[in-house]
Amino acid sequence: MNNIIPMNEIDFFIDDIRRTNNGIKLVFTNGIFDILHRGHVAYLEKAKAMGDLLILGLNSDESARRLKGKNRPYVGQDDRAFILSRLESVDIVSIFDDDTPNTLIENIKPDVLVKGGDYNLDEIVGRDFVEKYGGKVCTIPFIKDKSTTSLIDKIKNEYGV
Repeated sequence: MNNIIPMNEIDFFIDDIRRTNNGIKLVFTNGIFDILHRGHVAYLEKAKAMGDLLILGLNSDESARRLKGKNRPYVGQDDRAFILSRLESVDIVSIFDDDTPNTLIENIKPDVLVKGGDYNLDEIVGRDFVEKYGGKVCTIPFIKDKSTTSLIDKIKNEYGV
């Protein structure tokens, strides 16, 4: 599918998908995905395997700066959205400006909400909302040493940047 859908259109888009694909299982995850690496790709593949369609909420540049600092993201939101939307595992990308994906989750009402293993279930934004209507919330373990932080540290240490 590989669509980039504006946040203000996502609910209409998802309603249409549900209307034309009875019983489709929607999976949602979110993040900054600043420097795409193997850990991201493996994570997204595992998330996609939990349903039929994977929707990725992508933090905007402003949101990423508020969460990660003034020098982030390294890759702009349009480029990140383009790259992520071309991955086999990602069906839809929607950029959001808030610090959390709450509004996006409420508009999509995913069947499965997924986050990385660095989150405890009780820390996952949207968990209460999703579980209230019978959705599932889960985490996917990280691949050791495959993170944006470890990649940035390696670049700094090995290349003195």
